[in-house]
Amino acid sequence: MNAITKPILDRKVRFALVGCGRIANNHFEAIRKLAADCELVDVCDIDADALAAAAASTGAAGHLSLTAMLAATTADCVILTTPSGLHSRQAIQVAKAGLHVMTEKPMATRWQEGLDMVRACDEAGVRLFVVKQNRRNPTLQALKNAVTAGRFGRIYMVNVSVFWTRPQSYYDSAAWRGTWEFDGGAFMNQASHYVDLLDWIVGPVESVMAYTGTLARDIEVEDTGVAAIKWRSGAMGSINVTMLTYPKNLEGSITILGEKGSVVIGGVAVNEIKHWEFSAPDPMDERIKEASYQTTSVYGFGHPLYYRNVIDVLRGEAKPETDGREGLKSLELLIGLYQSARDGRRVNLPLQY
Repeated sequence: MNAITKPILDRKVRFALVGCGRIANNHFEAIRKLAADCELVDVCDIDADALAAAAASTGAAGHLSLTAMLAATTADCVILTTPSGLHSRQAIQVAKAGLHVMTEKPMATRWQEGLDMVRACDEAGVRLFVVKQNRRNPTLQALKNAVTAGRFGRIYMVNVSVFWTRPQSYYDSAAWRGTWEFDGGAFMNQASHYVDLLDWIVGPVESVMAYTGTLARDIEVEDTGVAAIKWRSGAMGSINVTMLTYPKNLEGSITILGEKGSVVIGGVAVNEIKHWEFSAPDPMDERIKEASYQTTSVYGFGHPLYYRNVIDVLRGEAKPETDGREGLKSLELLIGLYQSARDGRRVNLPLQY
Protein backbone atom coordinates (compact mmCIF):
# COMPACT_ATOMS: atom_id res chain seq x y z
CA MET A 1 0.00 0.00 0.00
CA ASN A 2 1.56 3.32 -1.03
CA ALA A 3 1.63 6.54 0.95
CA ILE A 4 -1.37 8.09 -0.76
CA THR A 5 -3.74 5.30 0.22
CA LYS A 6 -2.41 4.43 3.68
CA PRO A 7 -4.22 6.55 6.28
CA ILE A 8 -2.45 7.76 9.43
CA LEU A 9 -4.73 6.58 12.22
CA ASP A 10 -2.82 5.66 15.34
CA ARG A 11 -0.64 8.76 15.94
CA LYS A 12 -0.22 12.43 15.18
CA VAL A 13 0.47 13.51 11.61
CA ARG A 14 4.13 14.56 11.39
CA PHE A 15 5.26 17.60 9.42
CA ALA A 16 8.68 18.89 8.42
CA LEU A 17 9.22 22.40 7.06
CA VAL A 18 11.77 23.74 4.58
CA GLY A 19 12.39 27.50 4.49
CA CYS A 20 12.26 29.32 7.83
CA GLY A 21 11.49 32.78 6.49
CA ARG A 22 8.57 35.19 6.73
CA ILE A 23 5.61 32.90 6.04
CA ALA A 24 6.98 29.95 8.04
CA ASN A 25 5.66 31.44 11.28
CA ASN A 26 2.08 31.11 10.02
CA HIS A 27 2.72 27.40 9.54
CA PHE A 28 4.35 27.03 12.95
CA GLU A 29 1.36 28.70 14.58
CA ALA A 30 -1.14 26.54 12.68
CA ILE A 31 0.65 23.37 13.80
CA ARG A 32 0.69 24.63 17.40
CA LYS A 33 -3.05 25.25 17.28
CA LEU A 34 -3.64 21.71 16.05
CA ALA A 35 -1.10 20.11 18.41
CA ALA A 36 -3.56 17.42 19.44
CA ASP A 37 -3.50 16.04 15.90
CA CYS A 38 -0.13 16.97 14.39
CA GLU A 39 3.45 17.87 15.24
CA LEU A 40 6.47 19.50 13.63
CA VAL A 41 9.44 17.15 13.77
CA ASP A 42 12.01 18.86 11.50
CA VAL A 43 12.90 22.28 10.11
CA CYS A 44 15.40 23.12 7.39
CA ASP A 45 17.09 26.27 6.10
CA ILE A 46 20.43 27.07 4.50
CA ASP A 47 20.65 30.17 6.73
CA ALA A 48 22.12 28.94 10.02
CA ASP A 49 20.69 31.83 12.05
CA ALA A 50 17.17 31.44 10.66
CA LEU A 51 17.40 27.70 11.22
CA ALA A 52 18.55 28.09 14.83
CA ALA A 53 15.72 30.51 15.58
CA ALA A 54 13.11 28.18 14.05
CA ALA A 55 14.45 25.13 15.87
CA ALA A 56 14.49 27.01 19.16
CA SER A 57 10.93 28.28 18.80
CA THR A 58 9.43 24.98 17.65
CA GLY A 59 11.58 22.32 19.32
CA ALA A 60 11.99 20.60 15.96
CA ALA A 61 15.29 19.11 14.79
CA GLY A 62 17.25 21.44 12.52
CA HIS A 63 18.90 20.63 9.19
CA LEU A 64 20.98 22.79 6.86
CA SER A 65 19.95 20.95 3.69
CA LEU A 66 16.83 19.28 2.35
CA THR A 67 18.83 16.18 1.44
CA ALA A 68 20.07 15.81 5.01
CA MET A 69 16.59 16.33 6.42
CA LEU A 70 15.01 13.76 4.12
CA ALA A 71 17.64 11.22 5.16
CA ALA A 72 16.74 11.64 8.83
CA THR A 73 13.12 12.73 9.09
CA THR A 74 10.15 10.70 10.32
CA ALA A 75 7.71 13.20 8.78
CA ASP A 76 4.71 12.22 6.71
CA CYS A 77 4.51 15.53 4.84
CA VAL A 78 7.11 18.17 3.97
CA ILE A 79 6.04 21.83 3.85
CA LEU A 80 7.78 24.05 1.29
CA THR A 81 7.96 27.70 2.38
CA THR A 82 11.05 28.39 0.30
CA PRO A 83 11.41 30.89 -2.58
CA SER A 84 8.81 30.05 -5.22
CA GLY A 85 11.34 29.17 -7.90
CA LEU A 86 12.62 26.31 -5.75
CA HIS A 87 9.24 24.66 -5.17
CA SER A 88 9.26 22.39 -8.19
CA ARG A 89 12.67 20.77 -7.75
CA GLN A 90 12.15 20.44 -3.99
CA ALA A 91 8.67 18.96 -4.38
CA ILE A 92 10.01 16.40 -6.82
CA GLN A 93 12.86 15.52 -4.42
CA VAL A 94 10.42 15.10 -1.53
CA ALA A 95 8.04 13.01 -3.63
CA LYS A 96 10.85 10.70 -4.70
CA ALA A 97 11.63 10.21 -1.00
CA GLY A 98 8.07 8.91 -0.59
CA LEU A 99 6.69 11.83 1.43
CA HIS A 100 3.65 14.00 0.86
CA VAL A 101 4.24 17.62 -0.20
CA MET A 102 2.61 20.85 0.93
CA THR A 103 3.76 23.92 -0.97
CA GLU A 104 3.10 27.60 -0.41
CA LYS A 105 1.87 29.77 -3.24
CA PRO A 106 2.63 29.99 -6.04
CA MET A 107 3.25 26.28 -6.50
CA ALA A 108 5.81 27.11 -9.20
CA THR A 109 6.95 30.06 -11.30
CA ARG A 110 6.80 28.22 -14.63
CA TRP A 111 3.92 26.24 -16.14
CA GLN A 112 6.00 23.20 -17.03
CA GLU A 113 7.43 23.05 -13.52
CA GLY A 114 3.92 22.96 -12.07
CA LEU A 115 3.04 20.08 -14.38
CA ASP A 116 6.26 18.30 -13.38
CA MET A 117 5.34 18.59 -9.69
CA VAL A 118 1.94 17.02 -10.19
CA ARG A 119 3.39 14.24 -12.33
CA ALA A 120 6.16 13.45 -9.83
CA CYS A 121 3.72 13.19 -6.94
CA ASP A 122 1.39 11.01 -8.98
CA GLU A 123 4.23 8.69 -9.92
CA ALA A 124 5.46 8.48 -6.33
CA GLY A 125 1.97 7.82 -4.98
CA VAL A 126 2.05 10.83 -2.63
CA ARG A 127 -0.23 13.79 -2.23
CA LEU A 128 0.54 17.33 -3.33
CA PHE A 129 -1.19 20.10 -1.37
CA VAL A 130 -1.06 23.73 -2.52
CA VAL A 131 -1.69 26.28 0.23
CA LYS A 132 -4.70 28.49 -0.55
CA GLN A 133 -5.57 29.58 2.96
CA ASN A 134 -7.60 32.61 1.82
CA ARG A 135 -10.27 30.24 0.55
CA ARG A 136 -11.03 29.51 4.19
CA ASN A 137 -11.77 33.16 5.02
CA PRO A 138 -15.42 33.38 6.22
CA THR A 139 -16.07 36.29 3.86
CA LEU A 140 -14.94 34.31 0.81
CA GLN A 141 -16.71 31.15 1.98
CA ALA A 142 -19.95 33.17 2.08
CA LEU A 143 -19.30 34.52 -1.43
CA LYS A 144 -18.42 31.10 -2.81
CA ASN A 145 -21.61 29.63 -1.30
CA ALA A 146 -23.71 32.42 -2.85
CA VAL A 147 -22.21 31.79 -6.30
CA THR A 148 -22.60 28.01 -5.97
CA ALA A 149 -26.24 28.45 -4.92
CA GLY A 150 -26.92 30.51 -8.05
CA ARG A 151 -27.98 33.58 -6.11
CA PHE A 152 -26.38 36.01 -8.59
CA GLY A 153 -28.19 34.51 -11.55
CA ARG A 154 -25.96 35.25 -14.50
CA ILE A 155 -22.72 36.95 -13.44
CA TYR A 156 -21.95 39.97 -15.60
CA MET A 157 -18.85 41.63 -14.15
CA VAL A 158 -16.08 40.80 -11.67
CA ASN A 159 -13.40 43.16 -10.43
CA VAL A 160 -10.48 42.29 -8.14
CA SER A 161 -8.10 44.88 -6.68
CA VAL A 162 -4.92 44.46 -4.65
CA PHE A 163 -3.60 47.85 -3.58
CA TRP A 164 -0.73 47.07 -1.24
CA THR A 165 2.75 48.39 -0.64
CA ARG A 166 6.13 46.71 -0.67
CA PRO A 167 9.01 49.18 -0.13
CA GLN A 168 12.40 48.74 -1.72
CA SER A 169 13.67 47.49 1.64
CA TYR A 170 11.33 44.50 1.36
CA TYR A 171 12.87 43.44 -1.94
CA ASP A 172 16.38 44.17 -0.67
CA SER A 173 15.85 41.93 2.37
CA ALA A 174 16.72 38.79 0.38
CA ALA A 175 18.56 38.33 -2.90
CA TRP A 176 15.81 36.13 -4.37
CA ARG A 177 13.02 38.67 -3.89
CA GLY A 178 11.87 40.46 -7.00
CA THR A 179 13.59 38.02 -9.38
CA TRP A 180 12.00 36.07 -12.20
CA GLU A 181 13.91 32.91 -11.31
CA PHE A 182 12.84 32.58 -7.70
CA ASP A 183 10.00 34.97 -6.91
CA GLY A 184 7.77 36.37 -9.64
CA GLY A 185 6.18 39.78 -9.45
CA ALA A 186 3.13 41.44 -7.93
CA PHE A 187 0.72 39.14 -9.76
CA MET A 188 2.51 35.89 -9.00
CA ASN A 189 3.70 36.55 -5.46
CA GLN A 190 1.65 39.10 -3.55
CA ALA A 191 -1.60 38.77 -5.54
CA SER A 192 -1.44 35.02 -6.10
CA HIS A 193 -4.38 34.30 -3.79
CA TYR A 194 -6.46 36.94 -5.55
CA VAL A 195 -5.74 35.47 -8.97
CA ASP A 196 -6.94 32.18 -7.46
CA LEU A 197 -10.34 33.74 -6.73
CA LEU A 198 -10.96 34.40 -10.43
CA ASP A 199 -11.31 30.70 -11.21
CA TRP A 200 -12.33 29.28 -7.84
CA ILE A 201 -15.26 31.63 -7.27
CA VAL A 202 -16.31 32.71 -10.76
CA GLY A 203 -15.37 29.74 -12.93
CA PRO A 204 -13.10 28.86 -15.86
CA VAL A 205 -11.45 31.80 -17.63
CA GLU A 206 -11.64 31.97 -21.41
CA SER A 207 -9.01 34.63 -22.13
CA VAL A 208 -6.88 37.40 -20.60
CA MET A 209 -5.19 40.59 -21.78
CA ALA A 210 -2.62 42.13 -19.43
CA TYR A 211 -0.14 44.94 -18.92
CA THR A 212 2.64 44.84 -16.36
CA GLY A 213 5.20 47.44 -15.37
CA THR A 214 8.07 48.09 -13.01
CA LEU A 215 7.21 51.66 -12.15
CA ALA A 216 9.17 52.41 -9.00
CA ARG A 217 11.03 49.47 -7.47
CA ASP A 218 14.54 48.36 -8.48
CA ILE A 219 13.56 44.76 -9.27
CA GLU A 220 13.41 42.44 -12.29
CA VAL A 221 9.69 41.75 -12.04
CA GLU A 222 6.57 43.94 -12.10
CA ASP A 223 5.47 46.04 -9.15
CA THR A 224 2.18 46.94 -10.91
CA GLY A 225 -0.15 45.19 -13.33
CA VAL A 226 -3.65 45.21 -14.80
CA ALA A 227 -5.55 42.59 -16.76
CA ALA A 228 -8.88 42.34 -18.57
CA ILE A 229 -10.52 38.96 -18.22
CA LYS A 230 -13.33 37.12 -19.98
CA TRP A 231 -14.84 33.99 -18.49
CA ARG A 232 -16.30 31.08 -20.44
CA SER A 233 -19.68 32.03 -18.96
CA GLY A 234 -19.51 35.38 -20.78
CA ALA A 235 -18.75 37.38 -17.64
CA MET A 236 -16.11 40.09 -18.00
CA GLY A 237 -13.90 41.82 -15.49
CA SER A 238 -10.47 42.94 -14.41
CA ILE A 239 -7.74 42.51 -11.84
CA ASN A 240 -5.70 45.52 -10.76
CA VAL A 241 -2.56 45.06 -8.69
CA THR A 242 0.12 47.37 -7.34
CA MET A 243 2.72 47.20 -4.61
CA LEU A 244 3.18 50.99 -4.70
CA THR A 245 0.24 52.15 -2.60
CA TYR A 246 1.07 55.12 -0.36
CA PRO A 247 1.80 54.82 2.52
CA LYS A 248 0.66 51.30 3.46
CA ASN A 249 -1.54 48.38 2.40
CA LEU A 250 -4.93 49.84 1.47
CA GLU A 251 -7.23 47.28 -0.14
CA GLY A 252 -7.68 43.69 -1.19
CA SER A 253 -11.14 43.36 -2.71
CA ILE A 254 -13.48 41.49 -5.02
CA THR A 255 -16.72 42.83 -6.53
CA ILE A 256 -19.25 40.63 -8.29
CA LEU A 257 -22.19 42.12 -10.20
CA GLY A 258 -24.85 39.73 -11.42
CA GLU A 259 -28.39 39.50 -12.75
CA LYS A 260 -29.89 39.09 -9.29
CA GLY A 261 -27.19 40.22 -6.88
CA SER A 262 -24.30 42.54 -6.10
CA VAL A 263 -21.51 41.91 -3.58
CA VAL A 264 -18.42 43.85 -2.58
CA ILE A 265 -15.88 42.26 -0.24
CA GLY A 266 -13.09 44.64 0.72
CA GLY A 267 -10.93 45.65 3.61
CA VAL A 268 -7.18 45.29 3.47
CA ALA A 269 -7.43 41.56 2.59
CA VAL A 270 -11.02 40.62 1.58
CA ASN A 271 -11.93 40.62 5.27
CA GLU A 272 -14.95 42.96 5.24
CA ILE A 273 -18.27 42.51 3.47
CA LYS A 274 -18.99 46.05 2.24
CA HIS A 275 -22.12 45.32 0.22
CA TRP A 276 -24.35 42.24 0.07
CA GLU A 277 -27.63 42.45 -1.82
CA PHE A 278 -29.71 39.85 -3.64
CA SER A 279 -33.19 39.86 -5.16
CA ALA A 280 -34.26 36.86 -3.10
CA PRO A 281 -33.55 36.53 0.65
CA ASP A 282 -31.73 33.53 2.06
CA PRO A 283 -30.96 32.31 5.61
CA MET A 284 -27.25 32.87 4.92
CA ASP A 285 -27.90 36.63 4.84
CA GLU A 286 -28.41 36.64 8.60
CA ARG A 287 -24.85 35.46 9.11
CA ILE A 288 -23.18 37.98 6.82
CA LYS A 289 -22.35 40.51 9.53
CA GLU A 290 -20.56 37.79 11.44
CA ALA A 291 -18.39 36.92 8.42
CA SER A 292 -16.43 40.19 8.47
CA TYR A 293 -13.40 40.30 10.73
CA GLN A 294 -10.50 42.57 11.65
CA THR A 295 -7.04 41.62 10.48
CA THR A 296 -3.56 43.01 10.88
CA SER A 297 -2.12 40.53 8.39
CA VAL A 298 -2.77 40.24 4.67
CA TYR A 299 -2.19 36.50 5.07
CA GLY A 300 -5.53 36.16 6.88
CA PHE A 301 -6.22 33.48 9.45
CA GLY A 302 -6.86 30.50 7.21
CA HIS A 303 -3.70 28.44 7.75
CA PRO A 304 -5.07 26.40 10.71
CA LEU A 305 -8.24 25.64 8.73
CA TYR A 306 -6.12 24.63 5.76
CA TYR A 307 -4.07 22.31 7.97
CA ARG A 308 -7.26 20.82 9.36
CA ASN A 309 -8.18 19.63 5.88
CA VAL A 310 -4.67 18.30 5.18
CA ILE A 311 -4.66 16.31 8.43
CA ASP A 312 -8.11 14.90 7.70
CA VAL A 313 -7.00 13.91 4.19
CA LEU A 314 -3.92 12.11 5.50
CA ARG A 315 -6.16 10.28 7.96
CA GLY A 316 -8.37 9.15 5.10
CA GLU A 317 -11.32 11.18 6.38
CA ALA A 318 -11.60 13.93 3.72
CA LYS A 319 -10.78 14.96 0.19
CA PRO A 320 -8.14 17.65 -0.40
CA GLU A 321 -9.55 21.14 -0.87
CA THR A 322 -6.60 22.32 -2.97
CA ASP A 323 -4.43 19.59 -4.41
CA GLY A 324 -1.85 19.93 -7.16
CA ARG A 325 -4.38 19.96 -9.98
CA GLU A 326 -6.40 22.65 -8.26
CA GLY A 327 -3.19 24.62 -7.79
CA LEU A 328 -2.47 24.36 -11.52
CA LYS A 329 -5.62 26.35 -12.31
CA SER A 330 -4.34 29.57 -10.79
CA LEU A 331 -0.79 28.92 -12.05
CA GLU A 332 -2.14 28.55 -15.60
CA LEU A 333 -3.99 31.86 -15.28
CA LEU A 334 -0.87 33.55 -13.91
CA ILE A 335 1.27 32.28 -16.77
CA GLY A 336 -1.42 33.42 -19.21
CA LEU A 337 -1.29 36.93 -17.69
CA TYR A 338 2.47 37.08 -18.05
CA GLN A 339 2.42 35.76 -21.61
CA SER A 340 -0.15 38.39 -22.56
CA ALA A 341 1.86 41.23 -21.03
CA ARG A 342 5.07 39.99 -22.64
CA ASP A 343 3.67 39.47 -26.12
CA GLY A 344 1.09 42.28 -26.22
CA ARG A 345 -1.76 39.97 -27.17
CA ARG A 346 -4.80 38.19 -25.84
CA VAL A 347 -4.01 34.76 -24.42
CA ASN A 348 -6.65 32.05 -24.58
CA LEU A 349 -6.95 29.35 -21.91
CA PRO A 350 -6.24 26.54 -21.48
CA LEU A 351 -2.60 27.05 -22.41
CA GLN A 352 -1.27 24.98 -25.28
CA TYR A 353 1.22 22.38 -24.10
